This record gives sequence, C-alpha cells and structure tokens, in this order.
Amino acid sequence: MTVVLLGPQRRPSLDKLVSSLGLGGPFATVTAGWQEREKDDSELDRHLGGRSRNLHLWHRMQQVFGSDPEYAAAHRARRSQLLELQENYQLGLSHIVQFLDELRHRTSGSAALRELAVEDAVNVLRGMDKQHIRRVAEIQGRFYSDFPPHERPSVAEHRAEVAELMSDAAAVVITGGHIVELLDALHLFNVNAVGLHRLPIIAWSAGAMALTSRVVLFDEHAVRGPGCSEVFDHGLGLLPEVTVFPSAKQRLRTNDKQNLGLLARRFVPNTCIPLDPGARVVIGSDGTLPADTPVIDDAGIMRPMQVVGGDDAQAGNQPTA
Repeated sequence: MTVVLLGPQRRPSLDKLVSSLGLGGPFATVTAGWQEREKDDSELDRHLGGRSRNLHLWHRMQQVFGSDPEYAAAHRARRSQLLELQENYQLGLSHIVQFLDELRHRTSGSAALRELAVEDAVNVLRGMDKQHIRRVAEIQGRFYSDFPPHERPSVAEHRAEVAELMSDAAAVVITGGHIVELLDALHLFNVNAVGLHRLPIIAWSAGAMALTSRVVLFDEHAVRGPGCSEVFDHGLGLLPEVTVFPSAKQRLRTNDKQNLGLLARRFVPNTCIPLDPGARVVIGSDGTLPADTPVIDDAGIMRPMQVVGGDDAQAGNQPTA
C-alpha cells in the first residue's frame, strides 16, 4: 500500500501525480467531507481523467439515517456525548496553555527550573491526550456494541455496494472537508476493511488526517477553543507513526519556535508533518517516510526530515480541513 499525502489542492495537479505513479484508474473517490456538496466532483473527475467513481459515502449515510430512525437517534446521542467530552477536555487544555504562556514570559529566576516546569506541563498534556482518546474510544465502543452496523439492513446493503465499487479500483482518493463527517462515513461503511488498506491512497487535508491513528484538530489563531492542538478521535490507523497538520502555516503560529517545539515534543514518538500547499509525501508499503518529508522538530523548526537543523529552514480546534 502506497500512501501519498498532499497539501491543500487549491491548484490541483492530480493528473500529473497519478500519471507519475503509473495509476490508470478507475479511482474510487471519497468526498464525504464535502457533505451536501459531495456529488459536486466534476473537477475532481476531470483531474482523474474521467475515471473516478464516487463512493457517495455521505449521501449513503444520510439514507441510512432516513431509513433507520433508531440508529439515527443513537448516532445523534453519541455525537452529543462526544461533543461534551471534547468541550471538557478543551477546558483542561486551556488552563495548561495559559500556564505555559505565563511561564514563558517570566524572566526572573532559574531558566533550568522553568524548563523543568515546561517539561512537566508537556507531560500533563500527554496524559490528558491519552485519557481523552481512551474515553472517546469507550463511547465509540459502546455505540458500536449496542448498534452493530453490520447487523443493520440499512447499512449492510450500502456496505456491499461500496465493496463492489472498490473491488477493481486502482487507487482511492480521499479529499478534505469536515473531518467529523468524513470519519463517521469511513467507519460506518467499513471502507478500510473492504479494500482501502490494500490499495494506493492519495489524500489531502481532512483525508490525510483520517488515515492516522489519532486525529488532531488545530487552529491556534481561532478566537474560540483552547488555543492549542487537541486530540479528537481515532483515525483509520493506516499511518500510525505520524501526526499531520494540513495548512500548517495558516493555522499554527509558525513564527513561534518555542510553540512549535512544544507541539513536536507533545506528540512524540509520532513525526509531526505539516502539509502546506505544494507538499507531497509518498509513503511506501513499509511505512518509511522519504528523506524530504517536511517535519516539525523539537527545536520548533519546520524542515525536510533529513536536515539536522538550521534556523533558515521553512516549510484546528475546528472540525474542518
């Protein structure tokens, strides 16, 4: 399985990419993050040489909700629980962020002791992240145990159709959009199990986030929210050792090296990958990252992975990407 992670596709170049990868189609496409606009994919199809077949996961999900009121009500209740859980977690994060901000502006006293306090705060963040994702998994687990999708006739038919559409696909293309809707659709129709894990994948923005083990939301310029990155949910787990940050230059305080360094330290051992416009990361079947992968290091520098360091290297809490 080859995975290609791209930056935001404001100037799409998919035609050149699929040609360079030797992919002739057909291409199974997932545009569920676009929600109501899911079927407005003519430009995407054109860049794929007219060889795309949209899985229409978002519209399928709406059809399931419409035909299965019990499942729809349970889905809404789960969403409500997860939202409340996320808000409580955000509140805790905001206090740690405030502490770190006050600490960094303190000039008196021992710098070494301040660094120890910073390390303690990073460890607290890691612990909060770990506990939060565990509680998210508990809520998700109860939902899928009480309402197994494969036992719902409304879901089983769509799963069979999705599997058929993917059966002879040459690759899968996953676009961005609303990460919550995208994840729900991918999980509901079991896309990973029916073929995603064995096919080449091209993904960007929310699509890239969905492939990781832990989806991290971030927008450090947002008026509302904790003011830092927040763990949201488990992704598909196809890229277990990376955390991706689409549009990093726009959403992270990239001129603040201390802030970026804390971000990298917080998510160790994962590699933090910024995916800005023009980025292309081709990951082979063994999961090895190429040497030119853009990364955020613990010194707060955005650089190609093979560069040891250098100050001249350059490269949301909102549920969209």
